[in-house]
Amino acid sequence: MSRLLRGELIKAVTTRSVLGFALGGVAFAALNALAIAAWSGTLDEVPEKEEALSALPILLLLWGLVGTAGEYRHRTAAPAALVARRHRGVVLSARITAYALTGFLLGTLTTMVSVGLALPLLSGHPGPDLTSGDVGAVVAGNLVAFVLSAILGAALGALIRSPVLGVVVLLVVNFAVVPLLSGVWEAGVNLTPFGAAGVLSRMTHHTTLSVVSAGWVLAAWTVAVTLVAVLVERRRDLA
Repeated sequence: MSRLLRGELIKAVTTRSVLGFALGGVAFAALNALAIAAWSGTLDEVPEKEEALSALPILLLLWGLVGTAGEYRHRTAAPAALVARRHRGVVLSARITAYALTGFLLGTLTTMVSVGLALPLLSGHPGPDLTSGDVGAVVAGNLVAFVLSAILGAALGALIRSPVLGVVVLLVVNFAVVPLLSGVWEAGVNLTPFGAAGVLSRMTHHTTLSVVSAGWVLAAWTVAVTLVAVLVERRRDLA
């Protein structure tokens, strides 16, 4: 399993897409920190200041989906299973684990940028300052959201198998369906992976869902979709 995981890790970190998503995550983190801490006016509440430290977990959701679905699009999934001489579900599990580990690294990079840029800008705002505990909680929430989003994206990629279709579906759901649902049932949005990730990373605040509960909601979605993906992978042809 260690050799299989090592091979999947090498594939995950040597693709051209990982650099693009890394740069995208860093760019968003910097833009969000500037938009919230420098350009949005006075921030005098802790949740408002925490939002300046948040990241964008959906990027890792897209990255995991594109990477895993690309294995089927370019027909490299079948050779990987044959070479490894392992059960299809085992190979997929190793691939998802690789995306979880690299997702943690990408999340760490993005969070370092957001925290490093936002904290100095927040020092000039009135109201209570963010304590080290507040900052640590936001960092932890960001990292958990990034890792779970990467896993969920990889599992969805194994189910959808088409990078283009998967990206289109996710973007439509996130930017069209979720806002419509928010207007009808705001509390229900927090029970979606997108809403829970937003609460967990502090992009969304003043909601009925606590940060801890948001973590459990996102974890439940991730575990459920991953189990389905592994079970389906064991029963269907890779060709």
